[in-house]
Amino acid sequence: MALLRLSLHYARPYWPWIIGVVVLQLASTIATLYLPSLNARIIDEGIAKGDTEFIWNTGMVMLAVCFAQIIAAISAIYCGARVGMAVGRDLRRAVYRKVDKLSALEVGRFGTATLITRNTNDVQQVQMLVLMTLNFMVSTPIMCIGGIIMALREDVGLSWLVWVSVPVLFVIVGILVKLLLPLFREMQDRIDTINGVLREQIVGIRVIRAFVREPHETARYRTANEQITRVSVRVGNIFVLMFPVIMMVLHLATAAVLWFGGHRVDDGAMEVGSLTAFLQYLLQILVAVMMGVFMVMMIPRAVVCAERIDDVLRENDHLPPTEQKLPTPETGRVVFDHVTFGYPGAERPVLDDVSFTAEPGKTTAIVGSTGAGKTTLVNLIPNLYDVQSGSITIDGSSVAELTRAQRASVIGLVPQKPYLFAGTIASNLRFGRPDATDDELWEALRIAQADDFVAAKPKGLDDPVSQGGTNVSGGQRQRLCIARALVAQPKVFLFDDSFSALDVSTDARLREALAESITDAAVIVVAQRVSTIREADEIIVLDTGVIVGRGTHDELLESNETYQEIVESQLSVEGVR
Repeated sequence: MALLRLSLHYARPYWPWIIGVVVLQLASTIATLYLPSLNARIIDEGIAKGDTEFIWNTGMVMLAVCFAQIIAAISAIYCGARVGMAVGRDLRRAVYRKVDKLSALEVGRFGTATLITRNTNDVQQVQMLVLMTLNFMVSTPIMCIGGIIMALREDVGLSWLVWVSVPVLFVIVGILVKLLLPLFREMQDRIDTINGVLREQIVGIRVIRAFVREPHETARYRTANEQITRVSVRVGNIFVLMFPVIMMVLHLATAAVLWFGGHRVDDGAMEVGSLTAFLQYLLQILVAVMMGVFMVMMIPRAVVCAERIDDVLRENDHLPPTEQKLPTPETGRVVFDHVTFGYPGAERPVLDDVSFTAEPGKTTAIVGSTGAGKTTLVNLIPNLYDVQSGSITIDGSSVAELTRAQRASVIGLVPQKPYLFAGTIASNLRFGRPDATDDELWEALRIAQADDFVAAKPKGLDDPVSQGGTNVSGGQRQRLCIARALVAQPKVFLFDDSFSALDVSTDARLREALAESITDAAVIVVAQRVSTIREADEIIVLDTGVIVGRGTHDELLESNETYQEIVESQLSVEGVR
């Protein structure tokens, strides 16, 4: 069972605290159970006989016991809270680290929305169950067992009321749990859905407004909201039944004790104090069971959440070990050796038997129609995806066997969709090399043609950047991402259509500056505009995942039909020449 396994595994480091909870809960429960017995003695031996001194002495003992019970209860809750919060922290950390190790395919299979839900809402449900278990489920069995023993000490003749009331409550619990388990599983799925819809709408708010799709997106959100509301109402209907049924059992048990106990007092079979104590013990037992019922009602949802968390934690990751086994590449020679790759469920591979070499100090360009596999090819180099056959090496070392630190020091990727993190311009530029100086940042900005607009910012390098870089334009965001890669000083530069948001003049200046500054690194460029890659040392033409041509711009323009079609779709051959 995932819930039990996760709880035991992540609670194991805190066994001293858990033992402390058990000891303190035991002390608190014993004190609670002792109080009705003292109260019975005050009634039977003090009030009935008019012994004021006995009442005062026993009352002082009751005050001392109450004080001890309060101290033990507070300490137990404190220790339980420490354990519960620590388990939640460790579980969130484990999920985060696991997600950080998942490949892009696995992250895509789960989905961003559900991974966020599993690391927040799902972990919180498990955390709260651990907390409530330590605070209540430890004391509940102690209270039930101790209450039964103390009740039998007061009067055995009424014990049948205990044996009837407690099983009735357990039967009610079993029925409710059976009804709630599928509903809680559906509720977590609905939470994933509404999180996914909301996230998509927030990220794509500009597109939604541009196409005036607010009514449609509002309807989508309304549908997701209504779905989770319906499930929540069904869960609420069951909870509505729970407490009235439990209170009915409590009141019936109380009435039965007073009825049958009153007859036993009238017959002289028991004292009034004993009847009072027995009633208190029965109520304590039933209240403890009721708290247990409340806890059990949390279990179905926690079980579902634990299963969802366990799915992530048990997913196989494909990242290399942290120990360095291969030498770090020093020149950046990239070799594709008969590489084949396809996405799960696809009818055919995206890349099929691709082989080429990107030499240090030279620029290798990748061109092709939409869907040819250009971006997939670039993403294979930093091992964002695992190849199905063949190999990719840098200076003879397989990228799959390099550590993440080695890859980060060797490969600089500028993705197709540039992304900046919340912080400052400087913090974003230092993302790949935290120790870079301000002079190095300005030099990278100069090469990326971004120094002018950064210098115009009120705070320069310290100017704030919002999440995703939404407070700068698309072209500025793209140039900052290029500068970030330059600051890292890698041996292999990967530009995945990274100049698409730039005007022709800026594009030309940036390419000229790159050619002057990057002289010893391998540069792999994916581009849509032929003008961006016409000066490349080698151009590789992809068509449906297969290399159909390679050579310089002039060579391909003379001999490769696919390349000619790409050129003609943008501008005339004469214009390019």
